[in-house]
Amino acid sequence: METSLLAAPLNQIEADALIVLSFEKEEGGPEPLPGLPVESIQELYQSGEFKGKSLETALLRRPPGLKAGKLLVAGGGKWTKFDASELRKTSGAALRLLKSKGARSIVLALGPGFSAEPHVAAAIEGAILGDYEPDRYKTEHLDEKKTVASFAVAVPEATPALEEALRRGRIVAESQNFARDLVSEPANRLTPTVLAERARQMAADQDLECEVLDRERMQQLGMGALLGVAAGSEEPPALIVLRYRPLESAPDAPHLGLVGKGITFDAGGISIKPSENMDKMKYDMAGGAAVLGAMRALAQLKPAIPVTALVPAVENMPSGRAQRPGDIVTTLSGKTVEVLNTDAEGRLILADAITYAKSLGCTHLVDAATLTGAIVVALGYVYVGAFASDDALLERVLVASKASGEKMWRMPLDDDFKEVLKSAFADMPNIGNRWGGAITAAMFLKEFSDQTPWVHLDIAGTAWLEESKPFLAKGPSGTPVRTLIRLATDWTG
Repeated sequence: METSLLAAPLNQIEADALIVLSFEKEEGGPEPLPGLPVESIQELYQSGEFKGKSLETALLRRPPGLKAGKLLVAGGGKWTKFDASELRKTSGAALRLLKSKGARSIVLALGPGFSAEPHVAAAIEGAILGDYEPDRYKTEHLDEKKTVASFAVAVPEATPALEEALRRGRIVAESQNFARDLVSEPANRLTPTVLAERARQMAADQDLECEVLDRERMQQLGMGALLGVAAGSEEPPALIVLRYRPLESAPDAPHLGLVGKGITFDAGGISIKPSENMDKMKYDMAGGAAVLGAMRALAQLKPAIPVTALVPAVENMPSGRAQRPGDIVTTLSGKTVEVLNTDAEGRLILADAITYAKSLGCTHLVDAATLTGAIVVALGYVYVGAFASDDALLERVLVASKASGEKMWRMPLDDDFKEVLKSAFADMPNIGNRWGGAITAAMFLKEFSDQTPWVHLDIAGTAWLEESKPFLAKGPSGTPVRTLIRLATDWTG
């Protein structure tokens, strides 16, 4: 889909469909854009067909005074609360509706109050994200598949700053869709080896450094926790390392490490999962995909700080070689772990990846992982659970998440929870009791971040949409790609 910025009067815009924003009626609202068929829109309000509520739409065919074939009036809710995050959703919802009706060329018109750089970026992001469908393996009715050829954002004046915002929005959204593509892949087509190959190809395309550690190298280093998880699978593990280096950076500049869980399929190992919903365990590598998607964007947006990404990629399968409950593994850090439940594997591979990230010189760490069902119990499918050892780093992450429209909520990480992580046979077990499971999982990881500022993002409830939304298709969401990008690009000081 081609994207562009456009500065033209509404009555001169030629497109299959034109989108305009309209809000709930309240005093002091924005003036209608010049050239709009105001009377036709007012009739929608008067009839009760349209009230301007968020994501509400009304479609006018052959709108008077316009060259566009259709006019979609898109509700923004209360205009005083309408921001870039709401615009992103509105743009996606509008595109998905018009796409279903066969529109090939679409223009979204933004008025003076909603045409700043964040709005233009969000409008493009919403459209590209809304256009995505995880249907690459469908073969029926391909000739009937509807596609959008072009999407433009119309603004009062096209400036270089807005052109740059459009470029950034396109890069961010395409990188988020890159991550969604990876998560959509079934486990028979995306093994750890294939994920490493996809990472290598992306790195080559984007001029990133890429290194992939194989089983032999991990054995030499002593990554017993990661290798223990991989033992039950015929598929060899891979530790993917991508590096972005700015052209200039001070010797003492912060070095951001992004670590993403890459379980390409999680059967639970010997502690095997129930068969119901096991098919979704292909998305247990969503954290790793998000980290790769973020790196794709950072290579183009070029933040001022170095960023290294690590994705430990393995399958967690039961077999005669699989690790057993009660086994004890020695991690890269030297700490020993009693594996009480082989289905608590994500924290094991992350433990070794976090330790390795520190050895590569990362001074600040953020990991993203579909780690626990417990976080879904706590925060539902709405918020990412954020855990931190460092308040300053967490504040950076939360500011980035708010600016990106990805909801996150701080969870506790008190030493009191460490009491349940005790083993008579090793330094610690890989699980606590059933209470506060997301917290004890984070507490386990904290032991390996040690003194390095660290934030853990549990995305188990937000990485996959069980049902489609007006602005996003069912399936992988791409969370938290936008937050990770924003964190790196906005880093100052």
